[in-house]
Amino acid sequence: MTQKPTAEVAHPVDIYVGARMRIRRKVLGLSQTQLADALGITFQQIQKYERGANRISASKLYDAARLLQSPVSYFFDGLEETDNGEDDGVAQRMTQFVATPEGLELADLFPRLNDRRLRRRVVDLVKAMVDDEPA
Repeated sequence: MTQKPTAEVAHPVDIYVGARMRIRRKVLGLSQTQLADALGITFQQIQKYERGANRISASKLYDAARLLQSPVSYFFDGLEETDNGEDDGVAQRMTQFVATPEGLELADLFPRLNDRRLRRRVVDLVKAMVDDEPA
């Protein structure tokens, strides 16, 4: 007898689109509740979209794009593969980075560091922390 998986894995495109939605919402200073109310859905549904747990329909994505003052294509920008046919993952890693509250805050603060050596030290610190993480 085979067991059903307890939770389905979200599709990478749904995760990517959801992360882009979260980024755009945050840039505009909107809460999940504000976006949800404008779209006529619950904030829990926005949470599920942003995590990629639920797929967003084409019509809802269109409405969200209008409310978030962006073209629908914004949600897919950077998702395509590189010219050699292999995904280098840079766009996806950047999206994952700014999809977190800490990443978004760092992305806002980092360019304000005027001293190049200080920026390098921050990068080296984070790199050392990642290298020390257990696998």
